Amino acid sequence: MHGSLWVVMKTAGRLQDDTRAFVAKFWRVLILLTVVMSLLSFAIQPNLWKQFTMHPWGIIFPALALTGLLRVRTLSARRQDKAAFLSSSLYLAAMLASVAFGVFPNVLPSNGTPDSSLTIYNAAAAEHGLTIALWWFIPGMALATAYSIFAYRHFAGKIV
Repeated sequence: MHGSLWVVMKTAGRLQDDTRAFVAKFWRVLILLTVVMSLLSFAIQPNLWKQFTMHPWGIIFPALALTGLLRVRTLSARRQDKAAFLSSSLYLAAMLASVAFGVFPNVLPSNGTPDSSLTIYNAAAAEHGLTIALWWFIPGMALATAYSIFAYRHFAGKIV
């Protein structure tokens, strides 16, 4: 759906209309997939329920995901393509944040033996390695950001 909304935003004519119709149809499927995926996640990973009950403020992430998903439908129907795409982005980011919040501090949880889980503490590199990585990360991200700005400006607008 997210990619289709990008196509809707960047095209015009029949392709845009057909893709917008696909988004309207697939939106219902995505609602069903989100509900099923969420229920299965809570059934499979007991840490999710524990995290959300111990820290009730974390409900903001699923609420934002639901808001983004509902807004996609209304904004797409109103032909507010950029806002619909941004709502889809909100849905994706909030779903990822929900997962990260739910399994924290685990990176790779182990249901069989929770003490064997890979956590942010036992998976972290040594301090020296993290310092070196930070010095490479900053200029690397600056280059990636500059390239993204160039590419988006170069290919701005609709494709006719």
